[in-house]
Amino acid sequence: MGYRIGVDVGGSFTDFAVLDDSGALTTLKVFSRPDAPGAEITTGLDRLAQDHGIHPAQVGYFTHGTTVGINTVIQRNGPQLALFTTRNFEDVLEIARLKIPQIHNLYSRRPAPLIPRDLVFGIAERMGADGLPLLAPDAADVAAMLAQAQAAGAEGIVLAFLHAYRNPAHEQAVAAMIATLAPGLPVVTSSGTWPVIREYERTITAVISGYVQPRVAHYLDRFETALAEKGVTVPAHITKSNGGVMGIAQARAESVQMILSGTASGVIGAGWLARECGFDKVLSLDIGGTSADVAVILDGVPQYGTGEVIGDFQIHIPSVAVSSVGQGGGSVAAVDAGGILTVGPESAGSTPGPACYGRGGVKPTITDAMAAANLIGHGTLGYGAVTVDQAAARAAIAPLAQQLGASIEETAASIVEIAVSAMYAEVSGLISRFGIDPREFHLFAFGGAGAMLACFLARELDMKGVVVPPTPGVVSALGGLIADLRNDFIRTLFLDLTEEGTRALAAPLAELEETGRAWLAAQGHSGAAQISVSADMRYLGQSYEIETPLQASWLHNADQKAIAQAFHAEHARLFGHASADAPVQIVNLRLVASAATPKPRLHRPTPATGAARPSGQITGWFDGQPHPTPLPPRAGLHPGHQLHGPAIVTQDDTTTVIPPGFALSVDTFGNLVLSRKI
Repeated sequence: MGYRIGVDVGGSFTDFAVLDDSGALTTLKVFSRPDAPGAEITTGLDRLAQDHGIHPAQVGYFTHGTTVGINTVIQRNGPQLALFTTRNFEDVLEIARLKIPQIHNLYSRRPAPLIPRDLVFGIAERMGADGLPLLAPDAADVAAMLAQAQAAGAEGIVLAFLHAYRNPAHEQAVAAMIATLAPGLPVVTSSGTWPVIREYERTITAVISGYVQPRVAHYLDRFETALAEKGVTVPAHITKSNGGVMGIAQARAESVQMILSGTASGVIGAGWLARECGFDKVLSLDIGGTSADVAVILDGVPQYGTGEVIGDFQIHIPSVAVSSVGQGGGSVAAVDAGGILTVGPESAGSTPGPACYGRGGVKPTITDAMAAANLIGHGTLGYGAVTVDQAAARAAIAPLAQQLGASIEETAASIVEIAVSAMYAEVSGLISRFGIDPREFHLFAFGGAGAMLACFLARELDMKGVVVPPTPGVVSALGGLIADLRNDFIRTLFLDLTEEGTRALAAPLAELEETGRAWLAAQGHSGAAQISVSADMRYLGQSYEIETPLQASWLHNADQKAIAQAFHAEHARLFGHASADAPVQIVNLRLVASAATPKPRLHRPTPATGAARPSGQITGWFDGQPHPTPLPPRAGLHPGHQLHGPAIVTQDDTTTVIPPGFALSVDTFGNLVLSRKI
């Protein structure tokens, strides 16, 4: 089989997780290189060869998660696009859903579209809601609109016509015309991106796909070149927003599918570890250099959804449901014009990074606040890549302290408190969305800074406790490594759940099953396939649907009663009521085709034979107050060990900060389980 390598490129560090034939895991961190994408991959491969004897020619599987897509949208540095839509529907992006981002803020404004109104062109065509052509597009009209778009500087075209989800013929015909008139000009169709009902949702998803595709393709080209130059001969895979993986060819063609690539990898890794270790209800907390990402995981399975927010926009492809807030370890603190302390979303990233990294950074960050409070810096970080300079951290925070009239320690505590408050606000929305009680959940902390801040957030949310896995800094890389092959397919049906409508479900399901199995075969999979089916359903007359899990046999056997009961049960679970006698409608049929990949075996450390031995003791500042704080090294903590906070656990890839009021125990898998003391 050879070595299986998973890589996650973050804002500050690039993480490597390597699985050998025995199931043993090797991990590594190197600095990310936003100035030279791909360089971090070659650096990591060199380190694996030098330090661990793992050479590129021995690699049998390589998967990679990246944030290049989402960063393109956030930073708005994609190409200038033009949108061709059905004539008289040119305002689709401006109208959107007539919602403002913050409904309680009178000054809230909807973000400017990625395609300005003067680059939206109407094409004289019309497809009926039943999928029958009413007015075919005219070649002369298309040529005239294309000429105007190119004259205005369009570098690519997005096609989103009315009812293309029913019949893509007009979009395909216009795409062919453009290919003849302007060979090489990128064209994205909404029906080819995600053929879902509702014009704005389908259009914005296609626009984002076209917006990120050039940068993603360029990045993937450099990535493949870097692998080839180092001697990796196997085709690489890319992690997807839905928590699966796909080949690079599909990633180039369907860039929108990898927009939450790195974020989803972390959730998949956390879910697998939580299930294997027996934690059935967790919130994953992934804190890197730029953001804090939180997801709900039940019995090891992440919760999925559509409409996740990417920068300023919702994207309507299936993805792991993650809430992100710009409060990462590198998030910059500042005092605004009103004298108010703020934190983020600006990040120092890896270059220059926090001031305490000693790489030229001078702006104070969350990491600097923890260093100034003497809570980190008692060992190297990033597998020796960083030695924390506490003096530099204090020097960076000193100007803020002076402006606020507070001590450096008090200012550091305020920075942490503001960051945690922002996380609390975001996580509260996620908790409400899924109707969960945080008191029943553990916070599963990972990423370079997850264990550093997890207890502070868990305390505010009144959670059951915190779990820190043995190698928290590389969970996202592990997630990519163990992610299954997975792809989503959808068919809009608009069928009433009557006897006749139920009989009509078997044919489209069979087509989706065939398409799903063909996709797995194209990815090189020849074994058993896992097929799961769901439907977007609603009571007749409702405006929106809920996704309802179904069994394929119900559709093949036209079991109307079982399908209806499943919907009623899901409606009651979400909203507290159901109407068993009301007519039901199926809007979309969904299918997920997946295939399992090899998983590592979890190592069970040797049980403790005596009390935990700290390597020393320091004075740590928690909430602005000094406390004597022991420093137990992670390597010296074994199953059965227990201690009370405050304490600081040091290890190669992160630092676990345990405030007063928490107790630590080590479980049989070597996880640190941190519980609130009653």
